[in-house]
Amino acid sequence: MSGRTPAGRSAEHLAQRLIAIRRELHRHPELSHEEFETTARIRGWLKAAGIRIASRYALRTGVIAEVGGLREGPVVALRADIDALPIQEETGLPFASEVPGRMHACGHDFHTAAIIGAALLLKEREADLRGTVRLIFQPAEEKASGARRVIASGALDDVSAVFGLHNKPDLPVGAFGIKEGPLMAAADGFRVEVEGRASHAAVPDAGIDPVVASAHIVTALQSIISRSVSPLQSAVISVTQLHGGTAWNIIPDRAEFEGTIRTFDRSVRSRVRERFEQVVRGTASAFGARAAIHWIEGPPPVRNDARLAKLAEAVAAELGLRAVVPVPSAAGEDFAVYQEQVPGLFVFAGTNGPQEWHHPKFDVDERALAPAAAFFAALAERALADARSAS
Repeated sequence: MSGRTPAGRSAEHLAQRLIAIRRELHRHPELSHEEFETTARIRGWLKAAGIRIASRYALRTGVIAEVGGLREGPVVALRADIDALPIQEETGLPFASEVPGRMHACGHDFHTAAIIGAALLLKEREADLRGTVRLIFQPAEEKASGARRVIASGALDDVSAVFGLHNKPDLPVGAFGIKEGPLMAAADGFRVEVEGRASHAAVPDAGIDPVVASAHIVTALQSIISRSVSPLQSAVISVTQLHGGTAWNIIPDRAEFEGTIRTFDRSVRSRVRERFEQVVRGTASAFGARAAIHWIEGPPPVRNDARLAKLAEAVAAELGLRAVVPVPSAAGEDFAVYQEQVPGLFVFAGTNGPQEWHHPKFDVDERALAPAAAFFAALAERALADARSAS
């Protein structure tokens, strides 16, 4: 690895360029599978820098590009996500979203700008690259479907290692959360329909009350974590919506509730889902009701490769950046799907933000962009050299 990073006026120019890119993306957020303007902007910035677009990987939205490949060698990938959320922005920033009800409230604009920055740095030293760095600007992370589309395009077929990032509001600028093993959770969703029999509220014995049955199911579900999951492991079941009925004096014939299950281990994930079905159907039956469960399959847990984690720690040290062991997050991330195909490392980049992800006042400290760009450029270089020495 060259270890070269911009200095002086060059570093300041890069920092300001990345801030401008991030703000342009922030003004024009687009939801999953609708990132057409975002795609066009990314392609334009890359082409202007002489970075080639890998058009052989067909994506409806999103961009695959490459730096290097001037001499034979391995391929490593850097991935950023590009979609926004259906949230009305409340930051009051001068570059706030110009699209009502749409906002980059998870920082994907930061991720995209940082990886564009890494691409610009790698382009400057392209002649020295000992292989190819593939740049994946992935759509639809928030729908947990974009990674599978990228894989289906073939863009991961010859990749020996893949790296991704997520901003972390509770880490300071210049700090990078690097951890082997579990980092983010499998994120499954559920919708349960409880069917009873309607009646007058004054004659409850003439019907089967799905609201009471649902209330008992919701309460019983919490015992799964306390009694079916080891205290040395972790899982979350959260019911976030509960609906039923149309009037104050009518017992409805059906009710439904929705929520999510978060787990960090495959066996725990399987066990919790098994017990979920038993509890839901058994409790509903005890009240004379019937329950139908609809699963929303989310991404598996993010589990980082140990060798790549050590590699990243070494890169951070060489660049004078701070590496910390982060607390795992129960949020989901479809970067995990890449890790089912090739060794991967997902890193938290400190952004010292005022709010957590998905908040209408979410923001990042833009001073974190330049360190993130430098870190991932250097990490890609080191991973190429490491892959060559291992082959």
